[in-house]
Amino acid sequence: MITLRRGPERGYVDFGWLRSYHSFSFGDYYDPRHIGFSSLRVINEDRVAPGSGFPTHGHRDMEILSYVLEGELAHQDSIGNGSVIRPGDVQRMSAGTGVRHSEYNHARDATTHFLQIWIVPERQGLAPSYEEKNFPAAEKRGRMRLVASPDGADGSVHIHQDARMYVALVDGEEQIEKQLDPARHAYVQVARGEVEVNGERLSAGDAAMLSGESRLALRHGKNAEVLTFDLA
Repeated sequence: MITLRRGPERGYVDFGWLRSYHSFSFGDYYDPRHIGFSSLRVINEDRVAPGSGFPTHGHRDMEILSYVLEGELAHQDSIGNGSVIRPGDVQRMSAGTGVRHSEYNHARDATTHFLQIWIVPERQGLAPSYEEKNFPAAEKRGRMRLVASPDGADGSVHIHQDARMYVALVDGEEQIEKQLDPARHAYVQVARGEVEVNGERLSAGDAAMLSGESRLALRHGKNAEVLTFDLA
């Protein structure tokens, strides 16, 4: 079964400094039909204005992934990490028993466009931890590049859940096929561009939820960047 979630159907907030689309219920946006999907709890598509950001705040018992599409995002946290993530970087923060952090766009004239993803961990009470890796575009071109997994396979960041995140760049005649376990679920998020997902045409912001399917096919892309989550 394939269920589509069109980008304009998502929740939306505009705080001036932040414009954000919520795929699932988050903050003041609540939709009982979209609380999460398997262990996937949050996909927020955020645009942070120049010189703005999220001041120090706390999280616990959540796997938090950040994926930058445009611009830069400066990160500082209470467990001693400080960095700037850019397009191609995948940042993973396991909040565990509790962590505080801030995220800022320090640019004077450029908006930061990124996806914030939350995955429910396999258990509560983990020690907080942090990891960050870069995945060049060449590794994602015409293929699904594993960027997050429960065992850190293929150089991916390690998340504490039976879930895997892949990123693919699809354009022109490029075609990607992936076998799926029908007992699992897949969530496909189009970050930008256009692409055909199992025969359905999706544009930036659109998503497809797959359950009981044995195959995922991405084709006929137009500058598409696609995130795929393989979920228990």
